[in-house]
Amino acid sequence: MTHKKILVLCTGNSCRSQIAQGYLQYFAGDKAKIYSAGVETHGVNPKAIATMQEDGIDISNHTSNNIDKYRNIAFDFVITVCDNAKERCPFFPTTAKKFHQNFPDPTKATGSGEEVMQQFRQVRRQIKDYCRQFVMENL
Repeated sequence: MTHKKILVLCTGNSCRSQIAQGYLQYFAGDKAKIYSAGVETHGVNPKAIATMQEDGIDISNHTSNNIDKYRNIAFDFVITVCDNAKERCPFFPTTAKKFHQNFPDPTKATGSGEEVMQQFRQVRRQIKDYCRQFVMENL
């Protein structure tokens, strides 16, 4: 059985793309191999790790990767999860189907620690729903 290869792109590969990678892998199981990358690398956000742990998914071993690392992989799908990445996304010589869904950036959240976590949970829920739908429709 051939695995589909899916690349999730965001600006810094620290939060939204990491969450999406976690959920896509969870919903796709062995049907796909999921990669995530950024046009920059900001490290994996500790709050993204924490909010995923609340939902039973461990992304603590994920790394923040630059898109150049995956230049030679033939992806089936490329999903951009923020407008900035879509605009700055380098050209890939690929036949990948491209998808775009802009999610709010929870790292821009302000307020108390609990208010910030609520923003992360809200974005996590949006990304989870999107990923579940994506897997149902495309894999």
